[in-house]
Amino acid sequence: TFAPYFTIYGAESPVVELNVGGEFYTTTLGTLRKLPDSKLAEMFSSAAKACLDAEGRFFIDRCGTYFGPILEYLRSGQLPTQHIPEVYREAQFYEIKPLIKLLEDMPQIFGEQVARKQFLLQVPGYSENLELMVRLARAEAVAVRCSRVLVCLVQNEKDDANCADALRSLEADKRSVVKFGPWKAALDIRDLLDCMNMDIKAQGYQVHYSHNSPLPAKVSDYFYTFSFSWW
Repeated sequence: TFAPYFTIYGAESPVVELNVGGEFYTTTLGTLRKLPDSKLAEMFSSAAKACLDAEGRFFIDRCGTYFGPILEYLRSGQLPTQHIPEVYREAQFYEIKPLIKLLEDMPQIFGEQVARKQFLLQVPGYSENLELMVRLARAEAVAVRCSRVLVCLVQNEKDDANCADALRSLEADKRSVVKFGPWKAALDIRDLLDCMNMDIKAQGYQVHYSHNSPLPAKVSDYFYTFSFSWW
């Protein structure tokens, strides 16, 4: 059911009952509109259209578990102590900018958003290469327990040149290789491998990497095998 918001919760009834993804909350218009430039305040402006559940509560189709900390921050300024990444994601959705900034200063978000993501931005095509690795692993997962994907990590143009013959040889043998680099920043290879491993596992895959390469010793240091286990 949709209706003009102000006809449901007018000035004479500032208390608002919410159904956020099946979780129920009671608050006031003043709390929801506390930050006028937020998406949440816009949702409860007089011009907004309200989506109501069967009981007449304002319905928001988001995870209700993490709306509570958002509401508590608007009421009292209290910061969450648990589920920080999830609350951060919801704060971004509702555009609660002061809370977003405070959460970004917390170790859980600072490490991911500032340190690790800035680290990965130095690697050209990182996300696309991860997607390619997963596609290759899935393509080989026919009646096998484990798929293996060979990756090549080259930090600079010199490394790139050193690997050129090996990559051509693998291509001639119809061996798929996912190449990362070169990049300009001073990145630690082990940190990059750990990030790749972490991000693939975050998609639900069982994966690990090893430094066993079928290639000659002079280029083997550039090649790693990622093993995907299917059962």
